Amino acid sequence: MTDLAPDAGYGKKNHKLKTALIQHKALTLDGLSERLFGLLFTGLVYPQIWEDPAVDMAAMQIRPEHHIVTIGSGGCNMLAYLSAAPERIDVVDLNPHHIALNRLKLAAFRHLPAHGDVVRFLARHDVASNVQAFDMFLAPKLDTATRKYWNSRGLTGQRRIRVFGKNIYRTGLLGRFISLGHLLARLHGVDPSELADARSMREQRQFFDERLAPLFDRPVIRWITSRKSSLFGLGIPPQQFDELASLSEEKSLAGVLRQRLEKLSCHFPLKENYFAWQAFARRYPLPHEGELPVYLQASRHETIRNNAERVHVHHASFTELLAKKPAGSVDRYVLLDAQDWMSDRQLNDLWSEITRTSAEGAVVIFRTAAEASILEGRVSQALLGQWHYDADKSQALNLKDRSAIYGGFHIYRKTV
Repeated sequence: MTDLAPDAGYGKKNHKLKTALIQHKALTLDGLSERLFGLLFTGLVYPQIWEDPAVDMAAMQIRPEHHIVTIGSGGCNMLAYLSAAPERIDVVDLNPHHIALNRLKLAAFRHLPAHGDVVRFLARHDVASNVQAFDMFLAPKLDTATRKYWNSRGLTGQRRIRVFGKNIYRTGLLGRFISLGHLLARLHGVDPSELADARSMREQRQFFDERLAPLFDRPVIRWITSRKSSLFGLGIPPQQFDELASLSEEKSLAGVLRQRLEKLSCHFPLKENYFAWQAFARRYPLPHEGELPVYLQASRHETIRNNAERVHVHHASFTELLAKKPAGSVDRYVLLDAQDWMSDRQLNDLWSEITRTSAEGAVVIFRTAAEASILEGRVSQALLGQWHYDADKSQALNLKDRSAIYGGFHIYRKTV
């Protein structure tokens, strides 16, 4: 027995060493994932918003006296809110590409001659004259930084504005992610764009059940969706991937993605879901095919055009902007999914400023990749105790979100 003691001790040390090495490797891989995620988000990410503004507006109940602070992203949400004619909208984003896109979309409403010109510029693809429209109507009216951005040339030597003469919605991180998804499906014998041929929800369901759903049982797709980097294009950071993957035994997101693709494909008539058109047809529907986003509908054009000067676009973080605002000055806050990426300290700093600047009856809305709100247990009770989580309304509106990317939609109302 004594002869075994040294070996046993060595075994324990060896085990500890192996454990330490495994933990170090995991931490290193996590760090690489986070750096890669951050690097990918330095370019244009979202040419259009992937949160349903109709759901946002139902939650916020915007009134003319309201001040709104929102993250910019693709800018469609800001323009949709503007159609309700609030007193002021502050748009924040740390991504300079999104800043330039938001300012260009505002300029399109202010300076293009008519509604049809705005639709052609922002919603139609392969319209070469959009570049001429930019040069004639928009470039002279833009601020110097935004004009320089769209006139600058990329690796191909072409001006950035050229994407509006082609299909801007196939660009950006999300646009390329969707393209890769189409390619992967076609390699398995399925063309996702054929969903656009469906003439009823029954046909949409049939296409999903027979063509799309079986893809998620393919070994290569299950393997790909078990990698953290595979979902970066959806804006799912490494830490959120871990939470979602923990819901499945094989630590793959195949089941989660299948469920969300089912909602996108089957839960809404195709004519009413422009998100499905973007995902499957890679474009917006034509007039005889379906509805455009709310901000591009003719009935909203005049209101948006007349109130475009009420929008102020800032290259700043949400917390940074709020820190400059007076107490009690903001009525509505739109955080998109940004909190999924935040540390506990960042969350508390953010909610400290939200609580300080919130007016009576203020409302905060946001989305999460997983289903549950991420605030409980992370934001101090001293702050969160001043807000009421409207669970029933949150769940009801989440079911109506046509984009189907996110697991949860959340509404917090000021109570104190």
